[in-house]
Amino acid sequence: MPEQNHLKQNGHVDDNAIPSAWLEEFQAAARRSLATRMKYAFIHTYKPVLDDEPFRAFDTMEEYRRWCEAIFRSASFWLPDWLGYGRV
Repeated sequence: MPEQNHLKQNGHVDDNAIPSAWLEEFQAAARRSLATRMKYAFIHTYKPVLDDEPFRAFDTMEEYRRWCEAIFRSASFWLPDWLGYGRV
């Protein structure tokens, strides 16, 4: 296997290739309860407009695109592309 993948031929990660600080961090995380790991595993990122309403549905993609464009024009903040606003 390629050296850059840090894998042994049997497919297991070579522990010597993992920086010791990373390994210690992983081992500490593995000792935490599942509830604690789940609590800290996800970071909520506020998504403007999308998070402002509990539910929103559109009958067509065109209706959704028109809504996105109207929101974008009226918004006093920037809507990131990765949220799916606007046309490509």
